[in-house]
Amino acid sequence: MIEPVIALVTALGLIALGSPVFLALGAAGLLGLYMARGELALFLAPTSIFGALNSFEMIALPLFILMGFLLSETPVGRDLFHVASLWMNRLRGGLAIASVGACTLFGAVSGVSIAGVASIGKLAVPEMINRGYSPGLAAGSVVSAGAIAMLIPPSVPFIVYSAMSGVSVADLFIGGLVPGLAIALALSFYIYIRCLLRPQDAPDLMIVTNWGARFRSLGRIWHILLLVFLVVGSIYSGIATPTEASSIGVIGSAVIAGVVYRVLTPTALMRIFSNSLRVSTAILLIIGSAKIFGDYLNLIRLPQTLAQAAVSFDLPPVVIMLLVMLVLMGLGMVIDGFSLIVVTTPFLLPIVTTLGYDPLWFGIVLVMNLEMAVVTPPVGLNLYTLKGVVPELSMEQIITAALPFVAIQFLVLLIFLFVPELSLWLPSLL
Repeated sequence: MIEPVIALVTALGLIALGSPVFLALGAAGLLGLYMARGELALFLAPTSIFGALNSFEMIALPLFILMGFLLSETPVGRDLFHVASLWMNRLRGGLAIASVGACTLFGAVSGVSIAGVASIGKLAVPEMINRGYSPGLAAGSVVSAGAIAMLIPPSVPFIVYSAMSGVSVADLFIGGLVPGLAIALALSFYIYIRCLLRPQDAPDLMIVTNWGARFRSLGRIWHILLLVFLVVGSIYSGIATPTEASSIGVIGSAVIAGVVYRVLTPTALMRIFSNSLRVSTAILLIIGSAKIFGDYLNLIRLPQTLAQAAVSFDLPPVVIMLLVMLVLMGLGMVIDGFSLIVVTTPFLLPIVTTLGYDPLWFGIVLVMNLEMAVVTPPVGLNLYTLKGVVPELSMEQIITAALPFVAIQFLVLLIFLFVPELSLWLPSLL
């Protein structure tokens, strides 16, 4: 069984040398197929790529990415933060809680975590610091809450996991809603308690605002609320598939950017299409290459062998899953989230199903784990995004600020790990 070792060493070696992940996975998979089937590998590899990308559901991925980039060109993040701050202004730490709420709602129309961090962070963090909030609380609340976009539908990571596992995208979207809201509530509760115990982190502003002003402020975001209702509501109600909902989202986002905010200049359109094309192509290349690698692993039955080995340890399934989550946390510090999904799913999914867990549940806790990956160094994209929009903060300040919030996310992950029914009851109900 030296061939699997050669293939794995090839993949890891190419990644260590700085090669793109798609190239490392594709080359290792093609080499493995050649060792197993000879020249037939030249036919098997293209078939693997075609099988991974030739699905109706995959159309949703570039469309949701385009939707996120369209909205990132608008000042919608500013409006969401303004409205949320009015509704939370009587609470100590209300601006930080408002940032969590704004990032959560922005995630419901973007599906990309860095878009929320950039849109909300460039306004919210300087505003909080100017009003006397500690930089740690201001930065931590935004950089961690931005990751909620990975769970709140429409979620791009869920689309990638669906392509790797065969689990329904609609079920994943529905299943991610409860954990996403749970994390938002947990972060908000932590902020509130922290500000009570450490008043120096957030001044007691207590700005008086009547209910009329609060309800009138919703007029600034009515279009976003309508877009969330159209996209997410159409999926939950069964009126539209996620792919059909993604086309609705793109049209709605274009109307908001072009008609409401009037920011769709030719230069902006070129930037939007260029960024969307670059990100979509990168993810699709990774998925196609990972399918080659995954098909090779299945051909030699390596995932099934690992699953049998995991069961043979005679440990409680929840203990094995806890170890899996810890390994994923470690890998998430050095591998980006999309690559981690496509690299680990072929190995881990057979283990999960052998232990008796639902693949839908595993997809949800996997993405919950990836939420922590985007806010932990050295590859935490949210950290670098916030640094880019708030350059006055040092990277050390941002990393230190994020750590307590990562701990809260991990505690929520443990709850859904030990009680799988919490993330499965809503999909089973609908």
